Amino acid sequence: MAQTIEKNKVDKIPLIQKFIYGLGAFINNLLGAAMSTMVIVLNLGLGMNPALVGLLGALPRFIDAFTDPLMGYISDHTKSKWGRRRPYIFIGAIVSAIVFTLLWQLPRDQSEDFYFWFFLIGSIAFYLAYTVFATPWVALGYELTPDYHERTRIMAVQNFMGQFAWLVAPWFLLFMQNETLFSDMVEGAGWLALIIGVFTIFVGILPAIFLVERHMPILTAKEISTSERQSAKQKGIAFALSDFFKGFLITLKFKPFLSLCGATFLVFNGFMMVSSFQSYVIIYYVFGGDQALGAEYVGWAGTVSFIATSCAIFIVTKLSTLYGKRNAFFITIVISIFGYALKWVCFTPDNPQLVLIPPIFFAFGLGGLFTLMGSMVADVCDLDELNTGERREGMFGSIFWWVVKLGLAAAMAAGGFLLNATGFDVALAGAQSAETLYFMRLADVLVPVTCSVIAIWMVATYPITESMAAEVRQKLEKRRGKMIADDDEHSQNAELAPSS
Repeated sequence: MAQTIEKNKVDKIPLIQKFIYGLGAFINNLLGAAMSTMVIVLNLGLGMNPALVGLLGALPRFIDAFTDPLMGYISDHTKSKWGRRRPYIFIGAIVSAIVFTLLWQLPRDQSEDFYFWFFLIGSIAFYLAYTVFATPWVALGYELTPDYHERTRIMAVQNFMGQFAWLVAPWFLLFMQNETLFSDMVEGAGWLALIIGVFTIFVGILPAIFLVERHMPILTAKEISTSERQSAKQKGIAFALSDFFKGFLITLKFKPFLSLCGATFLVFNGFMMVSSFQSYVIIYYVFGGDQALGAEYVGWAGTVSFIATSCAIFIVTKLSTLYGKRNAFFITIVISIFGYALKWVCFTPDNPQLVLIPPIFFAFGLGGLFTLMGSMVADVCDLDELNTGERREGMFGSIFWWVVKLGLAAAMAAGGFLLNATGFDVALAGAQSAETLYFMRLADVLVPVTCSVIAIWMVATYPITESMAAEVRQKLEKRRGKMIADDDEHSQNAELAPSS
């Protein structure tokens, strides 16, 4: 009984620590949302082809396909007096903020090719720094507690905190094109980037300063043997690369994890398609090309979405406790599908205020996604340790969030190409053809609905229930206890052995 009470006490994470971890979510989402929201400046402010703008969002993600897992591996295997995660969170927050600020100081009167390459090179540099911050931060969240439900509560708090980024991001367009403050949208983007950069430095470093890493006594057979440890060190880079690719392939082949990644890609991709594409629908269909009024309603829709998502997070947490994480996911995604379908009726020039209704429902998709998926990935890390004997939160977190970023890139790229495919021409302003507006609306509804339906199918086979998670934890703790005892016995025998 005393052991159970002690375990529950250790498993419980104080609210202040959850809040500080949640600040990392706000920075993580803020940088991602800013990149996807502000990129419209390249089209509306500089006249760049929407397809090229979409490519600028997608191409850096291909580099992330390697750098994210590599950063996860580096973090998993880092040994320092500050821990495995915190040094990278601290440095990454500062460097990514500086690069982000410089990226949006766009030079004037240059060619389209110049802007494309300037922004592409700058984006790659930014995402490299962003990875150094985000990957260890994600991994830190997975290892804060081993408790099945406490993991969901941690993810609920961080998801709630992260939603504040989606509250402010829809207003970026209105801020950047404020004629009272700035001469044009390009100047507005430069100042907005500076504000975001300064904020990122001061808030992004807080998880690194105040959170304590959970050091788990995980000892594998390889680690028990001193001679094998020394041998691994002597192998150097070649051994590290081999070990990295081995772990990478094991992670990719783990079916429960693949189900979560696939569903996340689809749901988030559908949402981000809404985030980037619906701005054009609101401006050019609902408000006939009035950018100022359209931008205002985009902002209000984002505010409603924030409130709805915040409520959904707490509802999802309760549903997870009552019905399990997988069933809670199904419920929230069905609600979001209903919200996406409502856009066909509510996005109308006859009654623009109806624009604010669909976000109430489709916000459940994002609210449920990052509350449940983070908690489920943490459960996957336990099952993986049972199978492999290793803790690889960094590797799992990096691949998972690379999928998230890939979804963001796919949404940005597809949004640009879809916009071209509908026949949209920014030079026509509010005089877009009826056919163009029809296809814009159709894509805005069908893409997220289709993605969400497929996501439900993918999660249907996810196997880890609460009882299974409890069984896995029990086996892990039994194994760790035995390893510690064996290691202590090995050390004592070594001390008693006569010296040669």
